[in-house]
Amino acid sequence: MLLPLALVAALSFAAPAQQQTAAKMTEDLPLGAMQAKATTACTECHEARIVLQQRLSKATWTKEVDKMIKWGAVVDAADHDALIDYLSTNFSPDQPAYEPPRTSTGTSTEKPSGKKTSK
Repeated sequence: MLLPLALVAALSFAAPAQQQTAAKMTEDLPLGAMQAKATTACTECHEARIVLQQRLSKATWTKEVDKMIKWGAVVDAADHDALIDYLSTNFSPDQPAYEPPRTSTGTSTEKPSGKKTSK
């Protein structure tokens, strides 16, 4: 009797993980010569929005990239400076703040009172 219950529990955790992967795929880093390499290096360990929400100076991006390389990010030495240029150009302190995309968690229905609620 425990096996079916364990299977149901495992499946209930699998669905959110699949949704998280789908959400990760919907937000892309900005276009540019280093987009693909930045996507590969950065999203290997975390979602793109971690990068998208940053607003760092070039010096701070350099420290961040070097730290991530020490932690295992794969960045070819020939791409190091270009990656920092890409990140510091697109995610500098003078760029507008990141605004995450809005998502709906359900459909809206009207109650008899006329107020909308979500299902």
